[in-house]
Amino acid sequence: MRILIAEDDAIIADGLTRSLRQGGYAVDWAPNGLDADSALLTANYDLLILDLGLPKLPGLEVLKRLRSRNSQLPVLILTALDGTGDRVRGLDLGADDYMVKPFELAELEARVRALTRRSAGTVPTIQHGALSYDSVGRVAHINGHPLELSAREIGLLEILLTRMGRLVSKDQLVDHLCGWGEEVSHNAIEVYVHRLRKKLEAGGVKIATVRGLGYCLERPESE
Repeated sequence: MRILIAEDDAIIADGLTRSLRQGGYAVDWAPNGLDADSALLTANYDLLILDLGLPKLPGLEVLKRLRSRNSQLPVLILTALDGTGDRVRGLDLGADDYMVKPFELAELEARVRALTRRSAGTVPTIQHGALSYDSVGRVAHINGHPLELSAREIGLLEILLTRMGRLVSKDQLVDHLCGWGEEVSHNAIEVYVHRLRKKLEAGGVKIATVRGLGYCLERPESE
């Protein structure tokens, strides 16, 4: 999952970026509205965390432009503006959620999980043969036993599960797993897939490779 943070406060942006990356998300930061609008035009994201008081282009204008392009990208407004009118305006323009600063990081992370889960159309617990994935806690089990997965492996597993039955290319994996400044090659993607495949095979869960096209989770033999 890839998230764009549009926030002019570098301290807040840095704290959010560190926390979300530790949770397995790829995160980009735009310090002003023009950069945020440009990023939304050129990259694919799973969530936008949007401050309203952005320099160069106000957050509400970023939101207006996004929705005018018929984008369904989930948007979480994160702002110091706490008036009822501000909330109504943001939600009416197409925001999916609204949080006021100062905020509790644990609550924001929970809202991020809820919005990305809702956008992907996933349920709190995804069952795939012997594999059980808790999309709230972001933990996986094989036959009831917890899997030790790195942040990148969690992100990879989520992408494969939310695109069940569809091939996911290496370029798509790079887009969703990596933020700006992260140099991740196709060879690195192959390594992540190899590591995850070995951990899943213990429960009979297989990642299929279609050479030149991408990867997908094979249907469980019991189905």
